[in-house]
Amino acid sequence: MRPKKVILCIDDSDQSLSIRKFMLETRGYRVLAAASGREALDVFQQGSIDLVLTDLVMPEMDGAEVIRVLKQLSPETPMILISGKVKLYDKDTQADVFLPKGTYPPMELLEKIRLLLIKKRGPRKAASSLPIPPPSGQAGTQAAAG
Repeated sequence: MRPKKVILCIDDSDQSLSIRKFMLETRGYRVLAAASGREALDVFQQGSIDLVLTDLVMPEMDGAEVIRVLKQLSPETPMILISGKVKLYDKDTQADVFLPKGTYPPMELLEKIRLLLIKKRGPRKAASSLPIPPPSGQAGTQAAAG
């Protein structure tokens, strides 16, 4: 059995955090929750985070700042920035995806997460796409003919 992908969810709203945590866990992800940017940095540094999902507007350290710091630690980790107060985010961000809360269905968020995790892992190699070595004896003849 494959290990579950670990998603770090960051939001200062307990309600939003618990809803997202429930939604992701019922889809087979392991979710680590953080109620602030500082807490998220501590959790992230413990390792094994496959994706970060953070709210933009939080006291002390906003989601864009959290992503900036985390991308310095792990540029390959996909990160999603979401906001209920901001519909378009034009500030320079290092997030891989920005989603305004309430304007996308939960299935869209789940699909974005799935695609980002695939992109991080890289494409799967199917057995049929692996090169098939020539039968023994033919490799030498082809080299001699060329």
